[in-house]
Amino acid sequence: MLIRPRRLRRTPAIRDLVAETDLRPRHLIQPYFIQQAVGAAQIESLPGIARTGIEETCRQVEADLKLGLKSILLFGVSAAKSPLAEHSHDPEGLVPQAVKELKKRFRQDLVVMTDVCLCAYTDHGHCGVVLDDEIQNDESVAILAEMALVHAQAGADVVAPSDMMDGRIAAIRARLDGEGWHNTAILSYAIKHGGAYYGPFRDAADSSPKFGDRRTYQMDPRNAREGLKDALLDLEEGADILMVKPGLHNLDLIWRLREMCLSPISSYHVSSEYSAVKAADRLGWVNGDQLMLEQLISLRRAGSDMIVTYAGREALQKNWIS
Repeated sequence: MLIRPRRLRRTPAIRDLVAETDLRPRHLIQPYFIQQAVGAAQIESLPGIARTGIEETCRQVEADLKLGLKSILLFGVSAAKSPLAEHSHDPEGLVPQAVKELKKRFRQDLVVMTDVCLCAYTDHGHCGVVLDDEIQNDESVAILAEMALVHAQAGADVVAPSDMMDGRIAAIRARLDGEGWHNTAILSYAIKHGGAYYGPFRDAADSSPKFGDRRTYQMDPRNAREGLKDALLDLEEGADILMVKPGLHNLDLIWRLREMCLSPISSYHVSSEYSAVKAADRLGWVNGDQLMLEQLISLRRAGSDMIVTYAGREALQKNWIS
């Protein structure tokens, strides 16, 4: 007897019947870059993505909701930079004001997540306080906890610390709970590797380090157990969702983490992964739409419950998924 697996690939309907992985609008989180200026400013290295003022952000979110995108992740593009990143936790800052307006207009129809990190607010571009050319962990954590509290007070549903300082999940959870914000969830960037994947993002957020690199606090891409250990520590400290970043670079870690814990797992389809496809498509080297979709499916197949991706809006506009 000849075994014929192709029987179950014969038609689109049969392939859909036996498909193991699905990708739906509810799985996608669309990033936004909030700027002080009104209107929108296109980001050259992230085709199709713009920095937007608060009113323009609200208009775009409304359009995204109609497409089916119900979750967003906000990043502030701050012109006010300082050694101690004071603007990061200003209640009148860009991100808190954007959160207030978004929740006022869209209420529970929209999940608002906010990035909690200092790199866009420091004059040196690092994710923490610098003393004698060294990033100070505990001093940075105190500021991050204050930043998370301000975002929660503005109405954020989820705060997402991406800084990679030790102990910041416990400190943020304690700060939120101590002020009565028990229902604000924490999405921890639990496994975040240092490296060359973030160039277009740093253009968008104006957050490139002015000296050195981020290897003393972001993870070594050569290590797997280290990342898994840190992710489980974040769960112990109070994280509700765990992030793996970059996503495609770490499919193995998404899978292994999925096997090790029951908590929701997010992956970040990062700027270089997105922009590389866009550049190759523009040159005619690849079918960009098909390749982008296959990348998102691979992140779901590896175990991602949700995906932060710059391609979310386009996936629905072009009906890659429905």
